[in-house]
Amino acid sequence: MKIFCIGRNYVDHAKEMNSPVPTSPMVFMKPATSVCKGDQVPYPSFTNDLHYELEVLLFVSKTGTNVPVDKAYEYIDGIGLGIDFTARDIQRKCKEKGHPWEKAKAFDNSAVISQKIDLDKYALKALDFELKLNDRIVQSGNTRDLIFDFETLISHISEYFTLEAGDVIFTGTPAGVGPVQPGDELRAFVGDDLYLNLSIIQ
Repeated sequence: MKIFCIGRNYVDHAKEMNSPVPTSPMVFMKPATSVCKGDQVPYPSFTNDLHYELEVLLFVSKTGTNVPVDKAYEYIDGIGLGIDFTARDIQRKCKEKGHPWEKAKAFDNSAVISQKIDLDKYALKALDFELKLNDRIVQSGNTRDLIFDFETLISHISEYFTLEAGDVIFTGTPAGVGPVQPGDELRAFVGDDLYLNLSIIQ
């Protein structure tokens, strides 16, 4: 299992991070050990600034390399919701030193992955999704605002990495990222349908 993540794939998120809008997909990876099992997310001991980032996921269904854009949907069999947890203080230190971000992005329990959702359940080009923190909406996104759409991401990633069944693609987060603390509750929705219900624990 490989977990591919796309950085800054919504203009408003790039702006809130004071970062330039990318001209090609920004790809990084998380290991399989980053997947959080269950609905309790441990707050890591090495950070004081853990942030949520809600994203739409793509579930890869078969092997592919150099996938053409017009064939991209043949390589996925579902979507989902996920949270890319980021140790923002660690990330800042890595950026300042010009170091890779893995310590801030790829640590244990940093990837929350929902159940798989059928491709035909929602309109993928105009998918409304949102995240509530303690019943307050903190992120609202729509896939129509993606800088690089699903097909482009699948094709681009497959130029560099062989896609395999079981891989997951985090497609980027909209604006509204922010910190969590032990005791917080996170719930993520597509429309009115609940797909993630998480607790942050010490």
